[in-house]
Amino acid sequence: MRYVIFGDIHGNLEALTAVLEQAREEKPDQYICVGDIVGYGANPAECLEETRKLNPVMVAGNHDFAAAGILNTSFFNPYALDSINWTIKQLNADDLNFLRRLKLLQKINEDVTVVHSNLFAPELFEYIQTSYDVQLGLSYLSTPVCFIGHSHVPVGFSLTRGTLSFITDTTIKIAPGSKIIINIGSVGQPRDENPQATYAVYDTEENLVRLKRVDYDVNRAARKIIQAGLPVILADRLKYGR
Repeated sequence: MRYVIFGDIHGNLEALTAVLEQAREEKPDQYICVGDIVGYGANPAECLEETRKLNPVMVAGNHDFAAAGILNTSFFNPYALDSINWTIKQLNADDLNFLRRLKLLQKINEDVTVVHSNLFAPELFEYIQTSYDVQLGLSYLSTPVCFIGHSHVPVGFSLTRGTLSFITDTTIKIAPGSKIIINIGSVGQPRDENPQATYAVYDTEENLVRLKRVDYDVNRAARKIIQAGLPVILADRLKYGR
């Protein structure tokens, strides 16, 4: 099987279009979306429409559930809250119902687990920040690989023969008997100081995950955020990838 994994699109249609154009060349058997289709960017409805066309295995992100009225947004920063309130007005009833029906966690056969934030408390949308978080997450993992998003920073966490490793390589070989959590970065709002959009390709026959970067029209995406009346910081950060 060949999977294309993407997420944290955050209403950035320019980035999503560029990613999908390149990803189609991989001829994937299945698409996987790790959530947060909406929020921050100027094209939430369009991004949701394009994602749904792929019929991906999909989980909910915190911004998806916030827009759907499921998640308490009192802990959102003012910029995120402004964007969610604006986003809700851009989505129709079918869009909102679709977001409400998304699951927090999905498994694909015995190969892959998908969750937005973490395995130990997916409903809380907490970040994986420490070695303890990594070990706790891996202890919940029942498949060889788990794909996540949320932090917008591509990185892998691997447990092989009792050894815990942090992986920043763009090509990750999955060793037999190992368990690994891979954050595939962000399509629409990268935060690793690289403004290029990110997605991943997982080939189960090669046991190989490749993290891919794609150029897109950042200036156009930023301009649309400003024209929509959204906070300017949401436009500026696209240019710097943080």
